[in-house]
Amino acid sequence: MIAIVDYGMGNLKSVEKGFARVGADACVTSDEKEIDKAHAIVLPGVGAFRDCISNLKNLKLLDSIVKSIEQGKPYLGICLGLQILFTESEEFGHSQGLDIIKGVVRRFPPSDLKIPHMGWNTVKYEKRPPIMLSIEDESFFYFVHSYYVIPDEKDVIAGTTDYGITFTSMIWKDNIFATQFHPEKSQKLGLKLLENFTKVVKDN
Repeated sequence: MIAIVDYGMGNLKSVEKGFARVGADACVTSDEKEIDKAHAIVLPGVGAFRDCISNLKNLKLLDSIVKSIEQGKPYLGICLGLQILFTESEEFGHSQGLDIIKGVVRRFPPSDLKIPHMGWNTVKYEKRPPIMLSIEDESFFYFVHSYYVIPDEKDVIAGTTDYGITFTSMIWKDNIFATQFHPEKSQKLGLKLLENFTKVVKDN
């Protein structure tokens, strides 16, 4: 079973429907016991980094998520689910993240481009994770974000995207997969990613 973590923020129903369409056993939950029992964790999210961490703390879900990752369960982070893995974010001053991936979350620098970065853009592979099986390099996915991650260790970077700057749009480290883009909003290729993640879970 795949646990889609409900902490009051995120496109949960769209993610759940996406997994249902690829035949996965996935459910939305805010119950730490369900998360502990799950074979994999999906953490979607939209909104503010600090609110995300605060909600997870208030629901007593942080420990379950960290423990699941440390146990080697496949983890898929989407948007904020990517960002909170990092050490800290500069959003609203300073917010502490999970520090599972060393690095920071920063706002896009001022430019002529609109912020947030919203719409379709390409993802260029630095290395191809198993969740991107049968998905061509520089395929288009859907983004909505004003902040981006900067990993300290470059070997975790699985994909990059250009929007005024070249930023990390996907990471992969062991059982951790995370995307800045939204698979649940990315139509056919997004469903393929969810299908591939489901296969990773079954093979784990």
